[in-house]
Amino acid sequence: MIAQPYQLYVERRDTVRNMARFYALSIEPTLFGEVCLTRRWGRIGARGRAKCHTFKREEEAVQLFLGLLRGKQKRGYRAISRDAAKPASTMVFRVPDDAGGN
Repeated sequence: MIAQPYQLYVERRDTVRNMARFYALSIEPTLFGEVCLTRRWGRIGARGRAKCHTFKREEEAVQLFLGLLRGKQKRGYRAISRDAAKPASTMVFRVPDDAGGN
């Protein structure tokens, strides 16, 4: 059972380079009791690509989720606010206390 929903959508836009990309992450349970980290990415407005990583434990999926998030932030991806006209100034993401991978 997943302790909390994990979903993230970030974008990277650069009009000079004609770049408009999105990256989405989510962690969800599978029908077989495992945990699936789904990654979706591509050009904004296009279908894009997807990849699913399956784990036995939620903590393993959360570790990959956070690692991918850090990498995307370094490359300039930012969370989008509900007012889609401007990027969000902060990104709030709560990690469960037991996500340390005991």
